[in-house]
Amino acid sequence: MPLPYPLNPSLSSLPTYQPGRPIDEVAREHGLQPGSIIKLASNENPLGPSPKALEAMKHVLENLHLYPDGSSFHLKRKLAEKIGMEPGNLILGNGSNEIIEFVGHALLHPGAEVVVSEYSFAVYPIVTALFGATLVTVPARGFGHDVPAMIEAITPRTKVIFVANPNNPTGTVAPRSEIVDLINKVPANVLLVMDEAYIEYLRDAVDFLPLIRNGLKPNILLMRTFSKIFGLAGLRLGYGIGHPALISALEKIRQPFNTNAIAQAGALAALDDDAHIERTLDNNARGIRQYEEAFFRLKLEYIPSSANFVMVRVGDGVRIFAEMQKRGVITRPMAGYQLGEYIRISIGTPEENARCINTLKEVLSAPGGWQSS
Repeated sequence: MPLPYPLNPSLSSLPTYQPGRPIDEVAREHGLQPGSIIKLASNENPLGPSPKALEAMKHVLENLHLYPDGSSFHLKRKLAEKIGMEPGNLILGNGSNEIIEFVGHALLHPGAEVVVSEYSFAVYPIVTALFGATLVTVPARGFGHDVPAMIEAITPRTKVIFVANPNNPTGTVAPRSEIVDLINKVPANVLLVMDEAYIEYLRDAVDFLPLIRNGLKPNILLMRTFSKIFGLAGLRLGYGIGHPALISALEKIRQPFNTNAIAQAGALAALDDDAHIERTLDNNARGIRQYEEAFFRLKLEYIPSSANFVMVRVGDGVRIFAEMQKRGVITRPMAGYQLGEYIRISIGTPEENARCINTLKEVLSAPGGWQSS
């Protein structure tokens, strides 16, 4: 039965974001015990949350009848100190996804254009469509951003460019020289949004902070998150770094209390847990090597990754994903990104990685295992 009132017309063609499948859902579907399932689908930290964050969050529970600090004073001050910025350069979001939506509210409208790369994060097109703007997708180069072509795609109607570096879902990194060129050539009236959700895994990243700190590039917004390296994905906490005037405008859009008290306490403590970060980086580097060596033995093509996941060509990606899922290993099919022959695998613990590799080998060696889509 149709609704008796009209909805926003843009909703009719708006896609729904499909996240990695949760463990409990897969357990119910396949009659498995949740404890027997490993999830390597959503680029989560396999070592879990920062221990310091866990301890800090416990102390907040008895005060959950009170609203959180709507301005996140302590977290902003600590985060600003950590990265050498001012609190006025920071905005917090319910995950970095909310920061993307802030950008949409502030800059997008029918007739505006948004430039993205092919194989880029699925939320960029969703937010673009939500505000009735036009998506300009630049073909990928080697599964990554073709930065010179993205610069060429800028028109007088361009309002925003999204660049994820490292990129999700491919794990690729744009060359440093091209990123520098991008900074210099993006017009001042176009907002360059650098999505740095995986920046901590990149040892030789371009440092945008001095440009923002010194007010040289008010058209750059960085997005980062506590979901990945800090292991706090369940708290949904991301942040943006930009010029104070831009941040002030985005604050007008932000919902009151969008970052809850538990998230603020956990993130505040996680910022001091350097040991957890180093363990995570070490585990990730070992895991990347573990998968690369396995793919070499199995003669599987893969895309070298600079993040905490790797994309591998397996033939019919949806079928391989489904067969592995039946065996209690959740990965991510890439058909939604027009990469139907690939699955994306998050880096787990050494034991989880070994199980995933063995399961993949089992599925591929079964009758009909390799079926090119």
